[in-house]
Amino acid sequence: MRFLSGCHLRGEKLMSIQITSSFRGENIKGTLYLVPTPIGNLGDMSSRAISTLQDVDLIAAEDTRNTQKLLNHFEITTKQISFHEYNTNERIPQLIKKLQMGVDIAQVSDAGMPSISDPGSELVEACVNAQIRVVPIPGPNAALTALIASSLCPQPFLFYGFLSRKNTERRQELEELSAQRVSLIFYEAPHRLVKTLKSLSEILGAKRRIVLCRELTKRYEEFLRGTIAEAYEWANSSEIKGEFVLIVEGNPEPQQAQSQAILPLEEQVELLLKNENLKPNDAIKQVAKQNKLKKQVVYNKYHHLD
Repeated sequence: MRFLSGCHLRGEKLMSIQITSSFRGENIKGTLYLVPTPIGNLGDMSSRAISTLQDVDLIAAEDTRNTQKLLNHFEITTKQISFHEYNTNERIPQLIKKLQMGVDIAQVSDAGMPSISDPGSELVEACVNAQIRVVPIPGPNAALTALIASSLCPQPFLFYGFLSRKNTERRQELEELSAQRVSLIFYEAPHRLVKTLKSLSEILGAKRRIVLCRELTKRYEEFLRGTIAEAYEWANSSEIKGEFVLIVEGNPEPQQAQSQAILPLEEQVELLLKNENLKPNDAIKQVAKQNKLKKQVVYNKYHHLD
């Protein structure tokens, strides 16, 4: 690991940039390898990913049982250790200690790229802070796989991942995204698809184009292309199976969407009453908090007292 330093002629603060080479120089510490795994089709596992998993000393896996099936298929005998969202705080110091002792570790999620809607980013940050080398291995990714086949504009795009499960928070997220002119990429589970499409229709607009990408790289891979309204109608009348990637077209009129996204306070309260089944005082309190206002201000607006 090397550091380049440069200073300005006028005596300003010394600036440093950290430079880490993946392949040059001696390294007495171990290396963290970020290894993507197939999102469905085992044929997408690269030879480099296989050799990396064979050569490292330890594999940090999101689900060791799921990863063991992959290891068995490719006859990889490397030991595993669990690393998931529920043991991150406990596990990171342990993994960093091993890396500092010279142990090479590969980190994998259940499918696709580590850190993309999966654990990993905190470990990468900890490694960088500890001056431990991090080497990414290219490979499968559901978002980009869906995007290039969607027929919607592939760049620029905004990858969002999973929207909130709570109606109010999901609507707020979409209101903030409604003015984006770039293609939007979401992940969604089958049992939440209908609710998400309903929110998309109400906030982004029923006529906005969308592509539902289902079971990517698997036997029943499908692309459903149409408007959000058509997608919502299909989801309401079909048996929903498989994991989905949603590609939504950008907004050609962002200024109009931005003005529509800012709802009057009384309408925000009404939405909470309708969608969250809250009591009026609880809804007023939540709207006040979201808008950084005093509760009395929202109370007066809602009850038309000002």
